[in-house]
Amino acid sequence: MTILMVAGLLVWGALTALDLVSVGQVMIARPLVAGTVAGALMGDPASGALAGGLLELFALETLAVGGARYPDFGPAAVAATAVVMHAPVEFALGIAGALGLAVAWLGEWSIIWMRRGTTRAVRARVAELDAGDVAVLRRLHRGAVGRDALRGLALTAVGLLGAWAVRAYPLWEARPAVAVTLAVVGVGIGTALSAVLRLTGTTRRLGWLGLGVVAGVAWVLV
Repeated sequence: MTILMVAGLLVWGALTALDLVSVGQVMIARPLVAGTVAGALMGDPASGALAGGLLELFALETLAVGGARYPDFGPAAVAATAVVMHAPVEFALGIAGALGLAVAWLGEWSIIWMRRGTTRAVRARVAELDAGDVAVLRRLHRGAVGRDALRGLALTAVGLLGAWAVRAYPLWEARPAVAVTLAVVGVGIGTALSAVLRLTGTTRRLGWLGLGVVAGVAWVLV
């Protein structure tokens, strides 16, 4: 992996972190999108889509709204993609998913720390805000966005370091890695089904869900 490639992944990871809440919200934070683009940056978008798709199963359970706590799956998908890239899928996918979930969980806590920092910055300028100083408001807003960008950059860097450590000691050469893949994929499918059924609710919606599944499978097969 070249320095230019690493720089591109860091920037992409920071952008996905920003898209989660702070800026845009154009869905590049979804792990399927984040992983596919990360894979394209590394020359293998299919592996990125696979890693991102696995994390997407877990992300379906999460809604990033309001002040809720939620994992950050964008940088996590970048890290997971770096693990599975050009590696045997049956061995690497589970390890990539486990690393991605760990990074996403760390991202959840990093969001909390970032919010606390933003709160402290706002409280320090309360008098000026109460006086209607628009310039201060702009500076606080830029500072909050910059803080989130740095958070995403650092989170992506940690994830890529984890991916490098895993690839330096290729655990996918061992047979237990297959069991890890089966376990992570199985839990992911169960999580996604639970989320879909909980959100679908009524029988009529379940019918539409079934129709969508059939249409999707038919489209893939054709």
